[in-house]
Amino acid sequence: MADRTFTRRDLRPERKPAWLKIRLDARDRFQEVAHMVDDLSLNTVCQEARCPNIWECFSNRTATFMLMGDICTRHCGFCAVTKGAPRLLDPAEPRHVAEAVRKLGLRHAVITSVNRDDLPDGGAHHFAATIREVRRYNPGCRVEVLIPDFCGNWEALDVVMEARPDVLNHNTETVKALYRRVRPDAIYARSMELLRRAAAWRSADYPVLTKSGVMLGLGETRDELLETMRDLRENDCDILTLGQYLRPSLRHLPVEKFYHPDEFAELRQIGLAMGFRHVEAGPLVRSSYHAHEQVAEVDAPVPAAPPTLVPLTRRRSTASAPDLPGNTLPGALPRERTT
Repeated sequence: MADRTFTRRDLRPERKPAWLKIRLDARDRFQEVAHMVDDLSLNTVCQEARCPNIWECFSNRTATFMLMGDICTRHCGFCAVTKGAPRLLDPAEPRHVAEAVRKLGLRHAVITSVNRDDLPDGGAHHFAATIREVRRYNPGCRVEVLIPDFCGNWEALDVVMEARPDVLNHNTETVKALYRRVRPDAIYARSMELLRRAAAWRSADYPVLTKSGVMLGLGETRDELLETMRDLRENDCDILTLGQYLRPSLRHLPVEKFYHPDEFAELRQIGLAMGFRHVEAGPLVRSSYHAHEQVAEVDAPVPAAPPTLVPLTRRRSTASAPDLPGNTLPGALPRERTT
Protein backbone atom coordinates (compact mmCIF):
# COMPACT_ATOMS: atom_id res chain seq x y z
CA MET A 1 0.00 0.00 0.00
CA ALA A 2 1.48 3.34 -1.03
CA ASP A 3 1.89 6.12 1.52
CA ARG A 4 -1.00 8.57 1.39
CA THR A 5 -0.36 12.31 1.46
CA PHE A 6 -2.35 14.58 3.76
CA THR A 7 -5.26 16.52 2.27
CA ARG A 8 -7.43 19.40 3.48
CA ARG A 9 -9.90 16.80 4.76
CA ASP A 10 -7.21 15.46 7.10
CA LEU A 11 -7.07 18.81 8.91
CA ARG A 12 -10.68 18.49 10.08
CA PRO A 13 -11.53 16.50 13.23
CA GLU A 14 -13.46 13.30 12.59
CA ARG A 15 -16.97 12.98 13.97
CA LYS A 16 -16.99 9.97 16.27
CA PRO A 17 -19.83 7.44 16.09
CA ALA A 18 -22.20 6.95 19.02
CA TRP A 19 -20.52 3.76 20.24
CA LEU A 20 -17.37 5.72 21.10
CA LYS A 21 -19.09 7.92 23.67
CA ILE A 22 -17.68 7.47 27.17
CA ARG A 23 -19.63 7.71 30.42
CA LEU A 24 -17.84 9.54 33.23
CA ASP A 25 -18.44 8.71 36.89
CA ALA A 26 -16.69 7.92 40.19
CA ARG A 27 -14.92 11.29 40.28
CA ASP A 28 -13.53 10.81 43.80
CA ARG A 29 -11.71 7.57 42.97
CA PHE A 30 -10.38 9.09 39.76
CA GLN A 31 -8.87 11.99 41.69
CA GLU A 32 -7.44 9.64 44.31
CA VAL A 33 -5.42 7.71 41.72
CA ALA A 34 -4.39 10.87 39.87
CA HIS A 35 -3.09 12.47 43.08
CA MET A 36 -1.22 9.31 44.11
CA VAL A 37 0.53 9.09 40.73
CA ASP A 38 1.51 12.75 41.03
CA ASP A 39 2.73 12.39 44.63
CA LEU A 40 5.05 9.54 43.65
CA SER A 41 6.37 11.45 40.60
CA LEU A 42 5.18 8.69 38.28
CA ASN A 43 3.91 8.76 34.72
CA THR A 44 1.06 6.69 33.32
CA VAL A 45 0.41 5.88 29.70
CA CYS A 46 -3.23 6.56 30.53
CA GLN A 47 -2.41 10.26 30.89
CA GLU A 48 0.48 10.72 28.47
CA ALA A 49 -1.14 8.86 25.56
CA ARG A 50 -4.58 10.39 26.24
CA CYS A 51 -6.20 6.99 26.58
CA PRO A 52 -10.01 7.12 26.21
CA ASN A 53 -10.36 4.63 29.08
CA ILE A 54 -8.51 6.70 31.68
CA TRP A 55 -11.68 7.64 33.53
CA GLU A 56 -12.85 4.04 33.81
CA CYS A 57 -9.44 2.69 34.80
CA PHE A 58 -8.58 5.38 37.36
CA SER A 59 -12.08 5.11 38.82
CA ASN A 60 -11.49 1.36 39.23
CA ARG A 61 -8.12 2.09 40.90
CA THR A 62 -6.03 0.70 38.05
CA ALA A 63 -3.37 2.32 35.89
CA THR A 64 -0.60 1.44 33.46
CA PHE A 65 2.69 2.82 34.74
CA MET A 66 5.03 4.37 32.19
CA LEU A 67 8.73 4.16 33.01
CA MET A 68 11.70 6.34 32.11
CA GLY A 69 9.99 9.69 31.79
CA ASP A 70 7.35 11.21 29.56
CA ILE A 71 9.49 12.03 26.50
CA CYS A 72 9.89 9.48 23.70
CA THR A 73 12.77 9.23 21.24
CA ARG A 74 10.58 8.00 18.38
CA HIS A 75 8.12 9.74 16.08
CA CYS A 76 5.10 7.48 15.59
CA GLY A 77 2.31 9.21 13.71
CA PHE A 78 -0.44 7.98 16.02
CA CYS A 79 1.01 8.64 19.47
CA ALA A 80 0.31 11.60 21.76
CA VAL A 81 3.39 11.10 23.96
CA THR A 82 5.83 14.03 23.75
CA LYS A 83 8.82 13.55 21.43
CA GLY A 84 12.30 14.90 22.08
CA ALA A 85 15.42 14.44 24.20
CA PRO A 86 14.62 12.45 27.36
CA ARG A 87 15.91 13.17 30.83
CA LEU A 88 18.13 10.94 32.98
CA LEU A 89 16.59 7.84 34.51
CA ASP A 90 15.24 8.12 38.04
CA PRO A 91 16.80 5.25 40.03
CA ALA A 92 14.00 5.52 42.62
CA GLU A 93 11.29 4.93 40.02
CA PRO A 94 11.13 1.11 40.35
CA ARG A 95 10.46 1.45 44.07
CA HIS A 96 7.86 4.16 43.51
CA VAL A 97 6.02 1.94 41.05
CA ALA A 98 6.08 -0.89 43.60
CA GLU A 99 4.63 1.47 46.20
CA ALA A 100 1.86 2.59 43.84
CA VAL A 101 0.97 -1.02 43.05
CA ARG A 102 0.77 -1.73 46.76
CA LYS A 103 -1.39 1.31 47.51
CA LEU A 104 -3.80 0.36 44.73
CA GLY A 105 -3.93 -3.24 45.91
CA LEU A 106 -3.30 -4.54 42.39
CA ARG A 107 -3.18 -8.24 41.63
CA HIS A 108 -2.04 -7.57 38.07
CA ALA A 109 0.34 -4.67 37.39
CA VAL A 110 0.96 -3.38 33.86
CA ILE A 111 4.20 -1.52 33.24
CA THR A 112 5.29 0.12 30.00
CA SER A 113 7.71 2.84 28.94
CA VAL A 114 8.54 5.45 26.39
CA ASN A 115 11.09 4.41 23.78
CA ARG A 116 14.59 5.18 25.04
CA ASP A 117 16.78 4.67 21.99
CA ASP A 118 19.30 7.01 23.65
CA LEU A 119 20.21 4.25 26.15
CA PRO A 120 22.46 1.38 25.03
CA ASP A 121 20.10 -1.17 26.59
CA GLY A 122 16.92 0.73 25.68
CA GLY A 123 16.00 0.76 29.36
CA ALA A 124 15.93 -3.03 29.75
CA HIS A 125 17.67 -3.02 33.14
CA HIS A 126 15.23 -0.39 34.38
CA PHE A 127 12.35 -2.67 33.36
CA ALA A 128 13.98 -5.62 35.12
CA ALA A 129 14.57 -3.60 38.30
CA THR A 130 10.93 -2.52 38.32
CA ILE A 131 9.65 -6.08 37.87
CA ARG A 132 11.75 -7.22 40.82
CA GLU A 133 10.70 -4.33 43.04
CA VAL A 134 7.02 -4.90 42.31
CA ARG A 135 7.42 -8.58 43.15
CA ARG A 136 9.41 -7.81 46.30
CA TYR A 137 6.74 -5.58 47.82
CA ASN A 138 3.60 -7.09 46.29
CA PRO A 139 3.54 -10.86 46.86
CA GLY A 140 1.21 -12.66 44.50
CA CYS A 141 0.92 -9.77 42.04
CA ARG A 142 1.26 -10.69 38.38
CA VAL A 143 3.50 -8.40 36.36
CA GLU A 144 2.84 -7.57 32.71
CA VAL A 145 5.35 -5.48 30.80
CA LEU A 146 4.68 -3.69 27.53
CA ILE A 147 8.14 -3.19 26.09
CA PRO A 148 9.69 -1.41 23.09
CA ASP A 149 11.73 -3.34 20.52
CA PHE A 150 15.11 -2.28 22.01
CA CYS A 151 16.27 -1.64 18.42
CA GLY A 152 16.71 -5.39 18.00
CA ASN A 153 19.13 -5.70 20.93
CA TRP A 154 18.23 -9.26 21.97
CA GLU A 155 20.57 -9.19 24.95
CA ALA A 156 18.41 -6.36 26.29
CA LEU A 157 15.32 -8.51 25.77
CA ASP A 158 17.01 -11.31 27.71
CA VAL A 159 17.59 -8.92 30.62
CA VAL A 160 13.84 -8.33 30.83
CA MET A 161 12.98 -12.00 30.44
CA GLU A 162 15.44 -12.99 33.17
CA ALA A 163 13.28 -10.95 35.57
CA ARG A 164 10.44 -13.33 34.59
CA PRO A 165 7.46 -11.11 33.81
CA ASP A 166 4.22 -13.08 33.70
CA VAL A 167 3.16 -11.41 30.45
CA LEU A 168 5.53 -10.02 27.82
CA ASN A 169 3.64 -7.55 25.65
CA HIS A 170 5.00 -5.84 22.57
CA ASN A 171 2.57 -4.01 20.32
CA THR A 172 2.66 -4.50 16.57
CA GLU A 173 0.39 -1.42 16.29
CA THR A 174 -0.46 -1.73 12.59
CA VAL A 175 -0.10 -3.87 9.49
CA LYS A 176 3.19 -4.33 7.66
CA ALA A 177 2.22 -2.16 4.68
CA LEU A 178 1.63 0.89 6.90
CA TYR A 179 4.78 0.75 9.01
CA ARG A 180 6.68 3.44 7.11
CA ARG A 181 3.85 5.93 7.60
CA VAL A 182 2.65 4.89 11.06
CA ARG A 183 5.85 3.66 12.76
CA PRO A 184 8.77 5.13 10.77
CA ASP A 185 11.37 4.17 13.40
CA ALA A 186 10.21 0.56 13.78
CA ILE A 187 10.50 -2.60 11.68
CA TYR A 188 7.62 -5.05 11.34
CA ALA A 189 9.83 -8.14 11.12
CA ARG A 190 11.77 -7.04 14.20
CA SER A 191 8.58 -6.85 16.26
CA MET A 192 7.64 -10.35 15.14
CA GLU A 193 11.08 -11.67 16.04
CA LEU A 194 10.88 -10.09 19.49
CA LEU A 195 7.61 -11.90 20.21
CA ARG A 196 9.04 -15.18 18.93
CA ARG A 197 12.16 -14.83 21.08
CA ALA A 198 10.10 -13.98 24.15
CA ALA A 199 7.87 -17.01 23.61
CA ALA A 200 10.97 -19.21 23.39
CA TRP A 201 11.51 -18.57 27.12
CA ARG A 202 8.32 -20.49 27.89
CA SER A 203 8.86 -23.66 29.90
CA ALA A 204 7.11 -25.87 32.42
CA ASP A 205 8.35 -23.75 35.32
CA TYR A 206 7.98 -20.43 33.50
CA PRO A 207 4.68 -20.35 31.55
CA VAL A 208 5.14 -16.81 30.26
CA LEU A 209 2.41 -15.41 28.02
CA THR A 210 3.14 -13.22 25.01
CA LYS A 211 0.81 -10.50 23.83
CA SER A 212 0.48 -7.88 21.12
CA GLY A 213 -1.94 -5.15 20.08
CA VAL A 214 -3.07 -3.73 16.75
CA MET A 215 -4.93 -0.47 16.10
CA LEU A 216 -7.65 -0.44 13.45
CA GLY A 217 -8.69 2.47 11.28
CA LEU A 218 -5.34 3.68 9.95
CA GLY A 219 -6.02 2.59 6.38
CA GLU A 220 -5.35 -1.14 6.57
CA THR A 221 -7.31 -3.56 4.40
CA ARG A 222 -9.06 -6.60 5.79
CA ASP A 223 -6.59 -8.93 4.08
CA GLU A 224 -3.65 -7.00 5.54
CA LEU A 225 -5.15 -7.19 9.01
CA LEU A 226 -5.77 -10.93 8.78
CA GLU A 227 -2.22 -11.41 7.50
CA THR A 228 -0.88 -9.57 10.55
CA MET A 229 -2.99 -11.72 12.85
CA ARG A 230 -1.62 -14.86 11.18
CA ASP A 231 1.93 -13.55 11.49
CA LEU A 232 1.42 -13.00 15.21
CA ARG A 233 0.19 -16.54 15.71
CA GLU A 234 3.07 -17.95 13.68
CA ASN A 235 5.40 -16.16 16.09
CA ASP A 236 3.69 -17.71 19.13
CA CYS A 237 1.70 -14.70 20.30
CA ASP A 238 -0.87 -15.85 22.89
CA ILE A 239 -3.03 -12.78 23.50
CA LEU A 240 -4.22 -10.27 20.90
CA THR A 241 -5.85 -6.88 21.48
CA LEU A 242 -7.68 -5.06 18.69
CA GLY A 243 -8.92 -1.50 19.19
CA GLN A 244 -10.05 1.54 17.25
CA TYR A 245 -7.41 4.15 16.45
CA LEU A 246 -8.50 7.56 17.74
CA ARG A 247 -6.64 10.63 16.53
CA PRO A 248 -5.09 12.49 19.49
CA SER A 249 -4.90 15.81 17.62
CA LEU A 250 -4.95 17.30 14.14
CA ARG A 251 -1.16 16.90 14.03
CA HIS A 252 -1.55 13.12 14.09
CA LEU A 253 -2.57 10.66 11.41
CA PRO A 254 -6.26 10.87 10.45
CA VAL A 255 -8.76 8.10 11.11
CA GLU A 256 -9.52 6.33 7.84
CA LYS A 257 -12.36 4.19 9.20
CA PHE A 258 -14.41 3.71 12.35
CA TYR A 259 -15.02 0.01 12.83
CA HIS A 260 -18.45 -1.05 14.10
CA PRO A 261 -18.60 -3.16 17.29
CA ASP A 262 -19.97 -6.03 15.20
CA GLU A 263 -16.80 -5.98 13.10
CA PHE A 264 -14.69 -6.24 16.24
CA ALA A 265 -16.82 -9.16 17.41
CA GLU A 266 -16.23 -10.93 14.10
CA LEU A 267 -12.48 -10.31 14.28
CA ARG A 268 -12.43 -11.72 17.80
CA GLN A 269 -13.95 -14.97 16.58
CA ILE A 270 -11.51 -15.13 13.67
CA GLY A 271 -8.60 -14.62 16.07
CA LEU A 272 -9.78 -17.37 18.40
CA ALA A 273 -10.14 -19.70 15.41
CA MET A 274 -6.52 -18.90 14.49
CA GLY A 275 -5.43 -20.18 17.88
CA PHE A 276 -4.99 -17.09 20.06
CA ARG A 277 -5.64 -18.02 23.67
CA HIS A 278 -7.49 -14.76 24.21
CA VAL A 279 -8.64 -11.94 21.92
CA GLU A 280 -9.80 -8.63 23.37
CA ALA A 281 -11.49 -6.68 20.57
CA GLY A 282 -13.64 -3.57 20.68
CA PRO A 283 -13.71 0.12 19.78
CA LEU A 284 -12.21 1.28 23.10
CA VAL A 285 -9.86 -1.65 23.66
CA ARG A 286 -6.27 -0.71 24.36
CA SER A 287 -3.30 -2.95 25.06
CA SER A 288 -3.66 -2.89 28.85
CA TYR A 289 -7.46 -2.58 28.94
CA HIS A 290 -8.85 -5.27 31.30
CA ALA A 291 -5.39 -6.88 31.21
CA HIS A 292 -6.01 -8.81 34.43
CA GLU A 293 -9.13 -10.39 32.96
CA GLN A 294 -7.29 -11.40 29.80
CA VAL A 295 -4.69 -13.31 31.77
CA ALA A 296 -7.26 -14.82 34.12
CA GLU A 297 -9.08 -16.24 31.11
CA VAL A 298 -6.03 -18.16 29.94
CA ASP A 299 -5.48 -19.29 33.55
CA ALA A 300 -1.85 -18.26 33.97
CA PRO A 301 -0.59 -19.13 37.46
CA VAL A 302 0.11 -16.40 39.99
CA PRO A 303 3.77 -16.33 41.12
CA ALA A 304 4.41 -17.70 44.58
CA ALA A 305 4.68 -15.16 47.39
CA PRO A 306 8.07 -14.73 49.09
CA PRO A 307 8.18 -15.79 52.76
CA THR A 308 8.57 -12.26 54.15
CA LEU A 309 7.52 -8.79 53.08
CA VAL A 310 10.11 -6.03 53.23
CA PRO A 311 8.54 -2.75 54.44
CA LEU A 312 8.31 0.01 51.88
CA THR A 313 10.35 3.12 52.42
CA ARG A 314 10.33 6.27 50.37
CA ARG A 315 13.57 7.02 48.59
CA ARG A 316 14.32 9.83 46.27
CA SER A 317 17.56 10.41 44.46
CA THR A 318 18.76 12.78 41.80
CA ALA A 319 21.68 10.55 40.84
CA SER A 320 21.77 9.40 37.25
CA ALA A 321 21.76 5.70 36.49
CA PRO A 322 25.33 5.57 35.07
CA ASP A 323 26.68 6.58 38.52
CA LEU A 324 25.11 3.55 40.22
CA PRO A 325 27.33 0.55 41.02
CA GLY A 326 26.81 -2.75 39.30
CA ASN A 327 25.65 -1.49 35.92
CA THR A 328 26.49 -3.78 33.06
CA LEU A 329 25.46 -1.28 30.41
CA PRO A 330 25.70 2.52 30.49
CA GLY A 331 22.38 4.11 31.34
CA ALA A 332 21.06 0.95 33.01
CA LEU A 333 20.02 0.15 36.55
CA PRO A 334 21.62 -2.74 38.43
CA ARG A 335 20.12 -6.16 37.81
CA GLU A 336 19.59 -6.67 41.55
CA ARG A 337 18.77 -4.09 44.17
CA THR A 338 19.02 -4.55 47.91
CA THR A 339 17.85 -2.34 50.70
